[in-house]
Amino acid sequence: MRGWEGWDEYAPFYDWENARTLGRRDVGFWRRLAAASPGPVLELGCGTGRVTLPIARDGVSIVGIDRSVEMLTRADERQRRARRPLAAPLVRGDIRDLPFVDASFPLVIAPYGILQSLLRERDLTATLAAVNRVLAPGGTFGLELVADLPSWEEYRRHVRLRGRRGGGAHVTLVESVRQDRRRHLTLFEQEFIERQGRRKEQRSFTLAFRTLTVPQMVRRLEKAGLTLSALLGDYRGRPWDPQAEAWIVLTRKPDCSAPRFHLPPMRRSSRIAAAARTGK
Repeated sequence: MRGWEGWDEYAPFYDWENARTLGRRDVGFWRRLAAASPGPVLELGCGTGRVTLPIARDGVSIVGIDRSVEMLTRADERQRRARRPLAAPLVRGDIRDLPFVDASFPLVIAPYGILQSLLRERDLTATLAAVNRVLAPGGTFGLELVADLPSWEEYRRHVRLRGRRGGGAHVTLVESVRQDRRRHLTLFEQEFIERQGRRKEQRSFTLAFRTLTVPQMVRRLEKAGLTLSALLGDYRGRPWDPQAEAWIVLTRKPDCSAPRFHLPPMRRSSRIAAAARTGK
C-alpha cells in the first residue's frame, strides 16, 4: 500500500467533507504564518487549494505541489473562479523529490496530516531531506498531524455525513475505520453515495495514514537537521499536549547568520521539551 491511493477518488468530495468537519479553522493560522515569511512559501500536498489560495489572496507568493491530478484540477478551477487573478503556481510532483532549487523557500508548510500519508519510513525520510534542501537557511518548516490517530476509535459503516453539494446532488458518507497496529496505520474506508433525481452513484476507496505521534515526528525532524521551535495545540498558538485539538509542529533550519522573521504570537510550555524526549 502506498499513501497516495484513494486521493484522486476523494477529490470530488474533499471540499464538501472538509467544510462539514475541519471547515476553515486552520486556514487563518497558515495565513498568519505565511504573511510573516520574508519570501515565497511552499505548500506540500496543496490538494484543491483550500489553504494555498487564501494565502495567495493575501498577496503572498506561494507555490503548491501535489501528486493528485484530480485534486490539482479542482485547485485550478477554484483559481480561475477567483474574483481577481491569483499568482499561485500549482505543480504536479512528488514531495519526496521536490523539483525546486536549493534554499529557495523561507517557509515550507504541510497542513492537514499530509506527512502521515507517507506510509513507509524511507518515504518520510526522503521527504524531510527534500524539505531541508529547499528550505532557506533560517527558514521555517511547519506541519500539522491528524490529532490522536494512534488511539482513533474503530467502527464499521457509520453514516458520518449527509448533505448537498454543488449541483444539488445529495451526498451520504458511510465510513469505516480500522487500526492496523502491526504496520502502525489508521485506515479510513469511505463510501460516498451520491443521489440526484433517479441517478445514484457510489464511490468507495481507502485513505491510509501513518499513526505517528508528535514526539515521534519531532525526533524524525531533528534527525533530518531541523530544530524544534514550538509545539502548538490549537490554531491560536496554545501549547500542545496529547489531548490537544490540533497537533502542530514548527521547526527551523539552523543558520546563525540569517535574519529571522517573527512567528505568530504563541505560548510555550515546559511540556514541549519533555514530550519531545518521549515516545518511539
